[in-house]
Amino acid sequence: MNIAIIFAGGIGSRMNTVSRPKQFLELNGKPIIIYTLELFDNHADIDGIIVACVEEWIPFLKKMIKKFEINKVINIVSGGKSGQESIYKGLMEAETFVHGKEDENPIVLIHDGVRPLITEQTITDNITKVKECGSCITCIPTIETFIINKGDGDLLIPKRSDCLIARAPQSFYLKDIIKAHRKSLNENHTNFIDSCSMMNYYGYKLGLIIGPIENIKITTPTDYFIFRAMIQVHENQQIFGF
Repeated sequence: MNIAIIFAGGIGSRMNTVSRPKQFLELNGKPIIIYTLELFDNHADIDGIIVACVEEWIPFLKKMIKKFEINKVINIVSGGKSGQESIYKGLMEAETFVHGKEDENPIVLIHDGVRPLITEQTITDNITKVKECGSCITCIPTIETFIINKGDGDLLIPKRSDCLIARAPQSFYLKDIIKAHRKSLNENHTNFIDSCSMMNYYGYKLGLIIGPIENIKITTPTDYFIFRAMIQVHENQQIFGF
């Protein structure tokens, strides 16, 4: 069993919108999060979707899910105060859902609600890699030089060929990732930036795949304009065949 955990609990302060969180901004009459959900809903190997959403926007999301005929959503839970907390609430809902079922340790694909430009192949590759080595981090190659500031004027510049940028989905077996979350809560480690950072901290082996460069997180107005341009490109490819 493969379950997508989509977290959309943020309010999008960097987007500078006042009327709605960034995941509910619309393009061509469709909220960004619906573009994201459609990718998982249409994938043959995804068995269910759980969304962690800003609590006051859950009724609106339910309406949009019905309007755009998203069929695989198991449940929508209220998001937490941080991305880490929102993911944990989604994982607990997944644990409840699979309890008593034949497969109580499904693969979970953890994904941002505002990353609507992944591909079907990316989802497939995540599932395959978890089956191979227990986890999968979707990455892209770096195209610029990283500089690590170690303090006191000491800079470390790694080889660009050794560097990757982690994006999403980040995928694991449910029992592994929820165990790490509970350990972090017991130790009061509540500031992990993402799931791969947490799993690395607790010593889990991380597999990776290279995903599409355009798999951006829509966080700023510039990101939104890139998203709009990419959707137009995809539409032109369908219409004109190029």
